[in-house]
Amino acid sequence: MPPSCRRLISFLAVSALALPLLAVAAPAVAATAPTGPTASVSMGDSYISGEAGRWKGNSDATSTSRAGTDRAWTGSSYDPSKVYGSTYASGCDRSDSAEIRSASAVAQAQINLACSGAVTANVFRAANGGVGYKGEAPQADQLAAVAASNNVKLITLSIGGNDLGFADVITTCAKDYLIWYSYCHDDQQAAIDAKMDAAMAGVTKSIEEIRAVMSADGYAPGSYRLVLQSYPSPIPRSSENRYPESGWSRASTGGCPFWNDDSDWARDSMVPEISDHLAAVAAAEGAQFLDLRDVLQGREVCSTATKLATSSSAPSATTSEWARFVDAGMSASQGTVQESMHPDYYGQLALGRCVTLLYAQPVGNYACRNTAGKDATGMYLTAG
Repeated sequence: MPPSCRRLISFLAVSALALPLLAVAAPAVAATAPTGPTASVSMGDSYISGEAGRWKGNSDATSTSRAGTDRAWTGSSYDPSKVYGSTYASGCDRSDSAEIRSASAVAQAQINLACSGAVTANVFRAANGGVGYKGEAPQADQLAAVAASNNVKLITLSIGGNDLGFADVITTCAKDYLIWYSYCHDDQQAAIDAKMDAAMAGVTKSIEEIRAVMSADGYAPGSYRLVLQSYPSPIPRSSENRYPESGWSRASTGGCPFWNDDSDWARDSMVPEISDHLAAVAAAEGAQFLDLRDVLQGREVCSTATKLATSSSAPSATTSEWARFVDAGMSASQGTVQESMHPDYYGQLALGRCVTLLYAQPVGNYACRNTAGKDATGMYLTAG
């Protein structure tokens, strides 16, 4: 008999002998949740960490404050840590305007554990297959420490996009426009389909890991809220793009290098498909769902309802884009490539308003939308 089998039999035998003792032992006292300051926590990837929060809309200006859009401008140089703090060095890019920070009325403390580029394995506990990322422990392990010293009331999770290769999709589609003059939606749809089941399994496990951490820290299931959110589309439908499909203005001026057919696929097929799958996971796991597929409608990069900031037209929450453009075609690069196609400062304020509105609803799933011509105060929920 192998040694491992003998050890297992011995363990079971000892456990069986111990059962009578356990039966007469004093009942365990249930742990109680901490009574520290109330806290809201964000976990997951770049769409919730605050990536692109540096930017107030977009501009083709390449110097000084970039027509007032670059919040990292100090008056003499650029300091992204003004926006991202110490996480700019690691690349987690947790901005001061990230949605959990913008939803400041929810709790006394706003704690952002999300990290740009994270996949589901970066959420799991290390003891259960979790992997540290960018010099930090897995997010569930970080949550354990937060939950022990705070009274956590809300956990908002955005995860799964990187498991599906969302950044690769954007890169491939942009290259197909700029270099190969071909469509991307057919092969990228197949790529997403091939990864969907594994990605959603990872999202499911992420939720279960979060619940396990909270239970271990003494939280009853109804003592906090767990919200899973989906992703917005950063690009508009082809009919809502202010630049023609041909020529270079769509890429070099607007920063949205995508063919019409690919834009329509991304806006009306890929993003809804991912949202629907995430909604199904939330339902199966008993989490609240926040549908963000339409949150940037009319505020996307190159949308006809928005415009670039210029030296004579300052950025504004009512006229500027709410997502970061791709500046790869410009004569001088602005910021970092990883900021591309993420909600910017204005978009993050809007998302924070969505979270605040959702928290006011004790139960139910909702979609968040904006009101044309208004800033973040015009955000509203629809039941779904």
